[in-house]
Amino acid sequence: MPKFDKRDRAELFRRRLLHAMRKNETSQSALARAISVDRSTVSQLLSGEGARLPNAQVVGECAATLGVSADWLLGLSERPESADDVVANALAVTEAPRALVDQQIFDWHREAAGYKIRHVPAGMPDLLKTRAMLEWEYRPHLGRTTEQAIGASEDRLNFMLTSQSDYEIALPLHEMESFLHAEAYYRGLPLETRIEQIEHMRMLYRRLYPRLRIYLFDARRLFSSPITVFGPLLAVIYVGRHYLAFRDIGRVETILEHFDQLVREATVSDREFPAYLDENAPDPAAD
Repeated sequence: MPKFDKRDRAELFRRRLLHAMRKNETSQSALARAISVDRSTVSQLLSGEGARLPNAQVVGECAATLGVSADWLLGLSERPESADDVVANALAVTEAPRALVDQQIFDWHREAAGYKIRHVPAGMPDLLKTRAMLEWEYRPHLGRTTEQAIGASEDRLNFMLTSQSDYEIALPLHEMESFLHAEAYYRGLPLETRIEQIEHMRMLYRRLYPRLRIYLFDARRLFSSPITVFGPLLAVIYVGRHYLAFRDIGRVETILEHFDQLVREATVSDREFPAYLDENAPDPAAD
């Protein structure tokens, strides 16, 4: 922050106090009652020409009443929000329900329409799954409502696929290997479901590339938590039951740099991904 002469700082205080009062439609009398001073005191705060600033008590009460920070009134910050509001705007914690495409994720996709979206999923992305794959995965959690949920999910996924956004997906190599061989999380996944799923991914890739790019990275060399970066607007980390959503530029850029490193060090590049599927697809004649 630049250093101010006493008179300049006092004048800045008066301008910002008047601005905050006008924005909040607060009269001198109303402010005086709220901060427990005479109306003449508020009048002096706004019209004085000297270099004196009010005491800390008055500054703090004005800031609290008008919903701004005391630092901003005094010219120590360019952000009028309180410290709590700054933190709340920079970081939000929201619930992450066990759902196909939950409303929060869908809202973030709509907000970022037209921007590139970069994604490290917790598993195979729902964006790429067939109906049979979704039913196998979600029926234990959704029960009778599975069909209804899948229908709603498909509508939202169609919006995401037909939006003007480009999608880059970085998937751990071991996740794809587990799917292909029906191991670990995918144990018990029927062969015909896997074969259909692979063909579906081939079809989507042929149709959408280069708007859709998929990379496979080796998690033993470079680990990543599940993240999504919605253009320059928002970066989200998935921690299980909740999302940590960052909107400040510095943190968004940091998470974006992490994603770019996953892409640079990918074991299977976006161009190699179709060939990887062809070479590693299970044999339809296998039991």
